[in-house]
This record gives sequence, structure tokens and C-alpha cells, in this order.
Amino acid sequence: MKKTVAEHAERFSEKAASYDDSKSDEYQACASLVIDHASPGADDVVLDLGAGTGAIALALAEDAERVLARDISEGMMDEGRQKAADRGLETVEFAYGEFRDPGIDADRPVDVVTSNFALHHLADDEKREAIRVMSETGARRIVLGDVAFFEEPDPEAPFYSPEVDDPATVGTLVEAFTDEGFAVTAVERIHDQVAVIVAERVRELPA
Repeated sequence: MKKTVAEHAERFSEKAASYDDSKSDEYQACASLVIDHASPGADDVVLDLGAGTGAIALALAEDAERVLARDISEGMMDEGRQKAADRGLETVEFAYGEFRDPGIDADRPVDVVTSNFALHHLADDEKREAIRVMSETGARRIVLGDVAFFEEPDPEAPFYSPEVDDPATVGTLVEAFTDEGFAVTAVERIHDQVAVIVAERVRELPA
């Protein structure tokens, strides 16, 4: 991670009010696909990591039993809470949580994990640890939308900010999911540097 958790939290809190209006077409396309692939049922609990202002969490709340929205930025979560209140959504819970410590009750079952445009802030070994934590929630499906390289990025046109971001290759992410007992059932290419990865559990957690 190129900045500390606290530094990232402060950076996002500072731009929380204008965050939704600043997103690219690729971000919007990615979010839409994450929502479509997550496809929770009425009895499902969804864990949305790096939830930000709630683009994924609020959309899924209409279909899921409950959405646990986790982020490190209080400013971003305040925006999400306000949007949930404005829409009358009472099934979304915004609370502090990190990728490697999402702050959820170990006895509370999670069925689907989602994340969009957040994991790329971690170094590759930290991403692997985060995916292990996602697996340990017991979720049957993980849907990740993120900055990730299909090929070497064009140094003249990076889709990310090298000073704060540390994207992985798509292959690295796929390998991390398969190592945790998931089959990658879809890889959507939004951009040479943006992907949506869908992973379905094929190996149960040890008892």
C-alpha cells in the first residue's frame, strides 16, 4: 500500500461530497456489471467492501436481505448513509471496515461479497490476504470490479494514479481466487486496465 489506511481515509473524506460526480464512464460500467453479477437473493446477506458512497450497496439493498457496507472513510460513508435515508432503505449498514479486517460478526453469515474500484490501493500480497479474508466470510460468490491490467499499461495513458494506486494483473487476481477455492466464472474487460471478475466457491471451508 503506497499510503497508510489513515491517509487514504482522509483523502477520500475530503472529496466525498463531489465523489459521485467525478466518476468515469468505465467506473460506471464496472459498477453496473458488479451489481448485475452479484445478483443476491431475497435471503442473502451482502458484504460490500470499499463501499464508498454506496453505489453498489444501495443498488443491491433492494434485492438482498441485508447489505453490510464497509469503508475506511467516514466522509464517504456519511454520504452513503444520507442517500440510504433519502431512499428509505433500512437494510444497509454503513460501518468502518478494512479489506483485511471488515469488521463483521464472525457468526453472521455472508452470502455474496462485492467490491468496486477499491482493492487496487493494496499491494499484491495484501490483495491476496484480502481475498483470503473474503473467502473466510463463507460467501458463495465474490464479484470484484477494479483497476487491473490485461496487458502492460500504456505509460502515457495510465488509468490509475501511480502515486496512490498499485493495481495487479488480472492473472494475479484470478490466481488468488482459485487458491482460495473459487472458480472464476467470468472476466469482463471494461478497459485495458479495468476488469470485473466473478468468482464462485467450489471448495468448502474446512470445518
